[in-house]
Amino acid sequence: MDIRTVKLSEFDLSLMEMRIMNYGQALKIERSMAVFGQLQPVVARLNNGRYQLIDGFKRLYAAEILMINTLECQVLDISLVQAKVLLMSYNRSRKTMCFWEEALILQDLIKTHGMDQKQLARLIGRSRSWVSRRLSLISKIDPEVAADLRMGELSASHGRVLMKLPRGNQAAVAHTIMNWKLSTRQSDELVQDWLEAEDDVRRKQILDHPETTFKEEVWEEQDMYPYRDRGTRYDGRLSSFGNELQFYAGEIIKAVGRTMKLIDDKRMEELTGAEVLILQSLLDRAIQCCRRLAETEFELSPVKSIHEHEK
Repeated sequence: MDIRTVKLSEFDLSLMEMRIMNYGQALKIERSMAVFGQLQPVVARLNNGRYQLIDGFKRLYAAEILMINTLECQVLDISLVQAKVLLMSYNRSRKTMCFWEEALILQDLIKTHGMDQKQLARLIGRSRSWVSRRLSLISKIDPEVAADLRMGELSASHGRVLMKLPRGNQAAVAHTIMNWKLSTRQSDELVQDWLEAEDDVRRKQILDHPETTFKEEVWEEQDMYPYRDRGTRYDGRLSSFGNELQFYAGEIIKAVGRTMKLIDDKRMEELTGAEVLILQSLLDRAIQCCRRLAETEFELSPVKSIHEHEK
């Protein structure tokens, strides 16, 4: 087995375009590596003098966060087509690849390597109908929604729900799902209500105020609803956008206040050199964000708005 120590800068991440970054799983791996180090090597193949990563994207992401400069890597002597098939095979056995990622790989094998569905089925050990079903997903998803899926902003389950909608309407509904952090169940109810709405006025109302779609107990069981679970009630005087702005502005105030208290804490003097290096970069980014917010020209003038509305 060819195991090498490879610098992070030497990895080729081009195959990552066919993966969805699950930040929850990445965080678990980061925590594991912080305690135990790298438990198993990543897998790559040599490609134009670089190591094209096939398996281990989350471990590499964690290494960057933890400022680990190298990873143990198993190097395979295989072709690009074999690498893409292996990309699917590794994650199928671990059940970490969703239907959308499988569809992306299959589509790439057809477009880039000129393969047909029969060849794909034989190559990956699946039926032709399975391949056909995956490929049909690509045509049902709006490109903007597809980008959100690839970035991990939407889950594969959300993608399945959104495919019930016409492509031209998926982006608007997806925006509401992301803004309100809706679960798959809630998203399904939202889409169903949208489809049953009698006109565009009702559809807009559903997207502006999705909370009217669900019963109280549905909100109670969902731990991602920001207004209820974090002690902030939904303000009926505000639109969905107004509530979102109110919520995050409040979070900024609380976060800055708590951060300042910790900076003034005597325990700051007990931080190790490694901790300082890790935290300094993060705090620098936080300061830059606050400066950017402070420099933003932002003014709410209710009197002006009322007068303009009256005109």
